[in-house]
Amino acid sequence: MLVHTARGRWAAWALFALLFVPLFALPLLVVLAASFATNWSGALPSGPTTGHYAAALRGESLEALTASLVTAVTASLVALALGTWAALAAERLGRRARRVVDALFMLPVAVPSVVVGLAVLVAFSQPPLLLNGTRWIVLAAHTVLVTAFAHQSVSAALARLDPAYEEAAAMLGARPAYVLLRVRLPLLLPSLNAAAGLCFALSMGELSATMMLYPPDWLPLPVLVFTATDRGSLFTGSALAVVLMTTTLLVLLAVSRLRTKATYR
Repeated sequence: MLVHTARGRWAAWALFALLFVPLFALPLLVVLAASFATNWSGALPSGPTTGHYAAALRGESLEALTASLVTAVTASLVALALGTWAALAAERLGRRARRVVDALFMLPVAVPSVVVGLAVLVAFSQPPLLLNGTRWIVLAAHTVLVTAFAHQSVSAALARLDPAYEEAAAMLGARPAYVLLRVRLPLLLPSLNAAAGLCFALSMGELSATMMLYPPDWLPLPVLVFTATDRGSLFTGSALAVVLMTTTLLVLLAVSRLRTKATYR
């Protein structure tokens, strides 16, 4: 912390608590409390139960969680491959061409995600590539939405990469493919893991584009949370939201452990 006095540190922590508790912690605690309640007519919930979680971990809810996990993992891996390839290729381009590539990859982030969903729906609703009504159109939309973050993360890591390792390997006679696979990519592993975690988290919580595209047999969990709360089942929706949040945090924790090992290497 940049504050060196005890009074200044206490003031900084007090300001942090003043902002964090009402804006972040309290809403999450309310959702958590609602997920265990059957009634909330006073200041605190009543009728504690775990029945909402029992329903959230079976049947349609479990299928929705599986769909979200498959979608997020697939979109993250594809986005990481595309973003890394594009960042490595753009590094060899001139400054203007590199800016054009960066702008193209950032375009899905610059517009609302519902616009991206509409664009994917229009693009893949006609032959020769007809994906409308299938799970593949959801995977495509999520990949488009998260590839920008993978590309930016890898591009930033490449800009900080010390070229001395690559030059030393080349001077020792290593071929470009060997330098890429055995020198550059291992040095990029911490950034690749961080990008994968970010893409996964964004995909797990994506709703706007998914609402426009999901077929009846591929219902991601955020859509189920929305439909439950829209029908007035706030307690069931809260339990589903807690399951979604917990699953995302557990995966991110696993990714962070991999990133720590990669940094150590």
